[in-house]
Amino acid sequence: MNTAQETVRPDPKLLELLVCPKTRTPLEYDPQRNELISRAAKLAYPIVDGIPIMLVEEARELSKEELRA
Repeated sequence: MNTAQETVRPDPKLLELLVCPKTRTPLEYDPQRNELISRAAKLAYPIVDGIPIMLVEEARELSKEELRA
């Protein structure tokens, strides 16, 4: 059972196949926040228990500072 502190990383092969559902562009994996980043849509999709949540309404908007990184 996972605690809130543990992070389950998704399968790298799965990450290669996923694209942003809004823009259909490639995603970047952010291991620090355990999110998939869509720079084109300016959104970050959460990964919960190793499963990417690929719903636009569940994504958080990226700040200008995050987009520069």
